[in-house]
Amino acid sequence: MDDKKQTVRAVERALDILICFTDKQELGLTEIAKLVDLNKSTVHRLLASLEGKGFLIRDPITEKYRLGFRLWELSAHLVREDDPALLFLPEMEKLRDLLGETISLYVRDGRERIRIQAVESKHTIRRVAPIGVRLPLAVGASSKVLVAFSDESVMEFILQDPAWPETIDKENYVEQLKRIEQTGYATSVEEREQGTSAVAAPVFNRMGDVVAALSVSGPAARLTIEKMVEMAPAVMVAAQRMGKMVKK
Repeated sequence: MDDKKQTVRAVERALDILICFTDKQELGLTEIAKLVDLNKSTVHRLLASLEGKGFLIRDPITEKYRLGFRLWELSAHLVREDDPALLFLPEMEKLRDLLGETISLYVRDGRERIRIQAVESKHTIRRVAPIGVRLPLAVGASSKVLVAFSDESVMEFILQDPAWPETIDKENYVEQLKRIEQTGYATSVEEREQGTSAVAAPVFNRMGDVVAALSVSGPAARLTIEKMVEMAPAVMVAAQRMGKMVKK
């Protein structure tokens, strides 16, 4: 392997390490090595480089790593004008105050959806929504919204997923998507997570492309099908207002 390829591979491995912190705030050397499927000595060298550049911080007592301040410095220069996570936040807060449940915003990335923003319910028992989590597109109200209102090529791409759950019937899934197109929203009851329900609507840009899914989620005992159908118009109206904020 020539020097250029080795350098690119090292960069890819370093980025893989940073991505490990999507789900956890702190990780040890052994945990990281297992997640990126590399030996400890290689990971240790990469961690030392990332720590030296300020991308990671190592706790001297626990010897665990967490994200460093350099990432905060970089994030300060993100283009925020069209960032839906920030652009839609006030509207999400209004919807939370109106409906009383957790509000989430999802975007599609390949065969997954990512929660890019969330406003938690004020109820003691509520749906906690970690930002940055990746979820499959086979189940869940937001997943079905993101697929139902996308091009047919997207649906075919999702259906051909090698990791498609055997328990999910594809024909039934497609029929659900057709009904969602007609009603303008989707519901789910304990599809992805036991005890949790959700209702979601699409956010379209001015070109008519779906850019996100706006969802309301909470305990299934509170969010019955009847309750979610009652909430759906408010969710769709909020999603329409959000769409008008998108420049392209």
